[in-house]
Amino acid sequence: MIATVMPPDARDQRSDANLSCSDGMIPLLSARRLTGTPSAMAAATLSYDADPDWLWVGTEVLRTYADDGARRAMTDLRTFIGRCPTVAPSGQGVGDIHRFAIAPGPPLGDDSIHVSCSMTSGSGTLECDSVLVRIGTTLVVVQEEGNEPGGDKYLAQLAEAALRRYQTTGP
Repeated sequence: MIATVMPPDARDQRSDANLSCSDGMIPLLSARRLTGTPSAMAAATLSYDADPDWLWVGTEVLRTYADDGARRAMTDLRTFIGRCPTVAPSGQGVGDIHRFAIAPGPPLGDDSIHVSCSMTSGSGTLECDSVLVRIGTTLVVVQEEGNEPGGDKYLAQLAEAALRRYQTTGP
């Protein structure tokens, strides 16, 4: 693992805000940023060198909130993706599309979700799926970083390992 610098979360940008489904929403929709203000945050880059022709890259992010921010962030993420499942980013190639969906996550913690994310440009598709696990006031997030379709097969295992590590060492 390599330490990673993460952008700040979206603070009080709530789902009830009258926000358009623009390319500015993509970090929120993909769980790269979340609503609320964590009291502590840490991140690391993960990689798995499966064979000489293929490398899986992702991040693990731990966000701890002083209040019910973790629960609100999960609710807001579900709401944002429900409102904006497809975004066509401006200023990029014609036909570029980002698609988002929510599925149940692995049965971990108090709540978990799988955010399915795909980016299509021309005939190519990359995925950036995430698994978010809430444990009380903490979110453990494991994200894949623009991998080929099917790269999400490691997310549940990595989320389980991240949760065990969190439960063993604490915030």
